Amino acid sequence: MPRATAITRRAAVKADRVVDTITLDHRARDLQAGEAGPLRGDGGLPVDLALPGAALLHDGDALKLEDGSLALVRAAAERVLEVRAENPARLLRAALLAGGAHVLAQAEADALYILPDGALAEAIRGLGCAVTPVERPFSPDRAAAHDCCGHDHGHHHHGHDHGHGHERAQHAHDHDHKHEHGHGCGCGHDHHDHDHDHGHDHAHGHHHGHAHK
Repeated sequence: MPRATAITRRAAVKADRVVDTITLDHRARDLQAGEAGPLRGDGGLPVDLALPGAALLHDGDALKLEDGSLALVRAAAERVLEVRAENPARLLRAALLAGGAHVLAQAEADALYILPDGALAEAIRGLGCAVTPVERPFSPDRAAAHDCCGHDHGHHHHGHDHGHGHERAQHAHDHDHKHEHGHGCGCGHDHHDHDHDHGHDHAHGHHHGHAHK
């Protein structure tokens, strides 16, 4: 059985290297490492997945086989709900509502596409949007989910060393702030870890001399 060992993104796909087409819905295009089984092309070509890790396939991408040939990936038509509104503000509210309900959605310039959900559909209609069942390829905006833990950002490392020379008064403050932010999945929150080490030794007299660093 031919083995797919890499993914060729849409822009690099060469038509003369394509030997078959594999049509997959949005779930099947979300390849989790070690979980996805063999695939079969529309023309009957079996493809064993031997990718190095999890991957998200988009319409027009291709699976690269060991001999250099390609199996083109197409997004299958799926039953989804099409959301349209008279103005962008309503459509944005609908998108926020879908996100709050943790429903996968695909945003286009003039429409929003979501998986069928009766309660959510009624809530979106309540915003003044039109909701219509349609059948079309569905590519939810979740690519960032695969990068959620792939970024390590260190921001704002502060080291403050304040020495206040008081006659008979000493203040030593040592602050070390380290922040790591994880982006993705659409949560919109920054997560902070703070390590504070405050050492205070206070003794107050009547004569004060200040030396600031």
